[in-house]
Amino acid sequence: MQSQEVRLKRRPVGMPDADDFEVVTVDLPDPEAGEIQVRNLCMSVDPYMRGRMVDRKSYVPPFQVGEALTGGAIGRIVKSAHPEYPEGEIVESHLGWREGFTVAAGQTRRIGELSAPPSAYLGVLGMPGMTAYVGLFGAASLKDKETVFVSGAAGAVGSIAGQIARIRGCRVVGSAGSADKVAWLTGELGFDHAFDYHDGRLLDHLREGAPDGLDVYFDNVGGDHLEAALFHMRPFGRIALCGAISQYNATEPVPGPSNLVMAIGLGLTLRGFIVSHFDHMADDFRRDMTAWVNAGEISYRETVYDGIDKAADAFIGLFTGANVGKMIVRLAD
Repeated sequence: MQSQEVRLKRRPVGMPDADDFEVVTVDLPDPEAGEIQVRNLCMSVDPYMRGRMVDRKSYVPPFQVGEALTGGAIGRIVKSAHPEYPEGEIVESHLGWREGFTVAAGQTRRIGELSAPPSAYLGVLGMPGMTAYVGLFGAASLKDKETVFVSGAAGAVGSIAGQIARIRGCRVVGSAGSADKVAWLTGELGFDHAFDYHDGRLLDHLREGAPDGLDVYFDNVGGDHLEAALFHMRPFGRIALCGAISQYNATEPVPGPSNLVMAIGLGLTLRGFIVSHFDHMADDFRRDMTAWVNAGEISYRETVYDGIDKAADAFIGLFTGANVGKMIVRLAD
């Protein structure tokens, strides 16, 4: 079996472009004892991958120039040399950015009976959904009926975080990058207030949407959003630092918030986190999120690009506002 895969051709400087990537065809070996061969159905592209394209130490090793990228994927087993992984079974892996692969079966996770389309296990029922869940309940210790601000609220993580907070009876405010996204937040998703961050001062929007201040800020953006939220936090508020997409492509050092001193007098808690810090919450997440989705309490959207040759375009689109909800690359039916 042959497979096309996306490799890092060079390290991006500033905003990535298509020339930073290349698509290469490779031959896949047949599986040996204990191995499986998988044909990917869909793959995930996520903002955190931008950090792995820089040659620096982080919580995960950087991608290497000339090697295939990796990321979340859902695939079907097409050949198996493992008795517990039959052909036709659907599995989750971290071997996206390629059409197929042959690995030890233990490097994948069997999903079992699907309760949603395969792509949902890369979004609302996958890593982004769990990031929203653990960010609120783990990092931010969310309580019922608090006031919550979510930045980047029309993205894969933010759109789910806001809806979880709404389910818990919270007042939810969100920022997004266009009028259409704002309408989606306040319409289908049920946010109490949302605004286009291009339009006016952030702090003015927060004062309008949350006149009594913020108990929780779920930060996907950093920079000016974090500064505005700090000005509007209530005493003993909590900030979950999930991402900083405003500075992922910066070529110069990005200034931090000028008002961090406010965290002292207000007794704020700022906690950075990645989803794996809360692996112990995975079963709770899968139980709750599956129930919410099946009950229609949580809605989700996907922006889908077709074909491995469109993977780079999909990734770049994360930073130009091309996606509403989860960005997915569909590789097979």
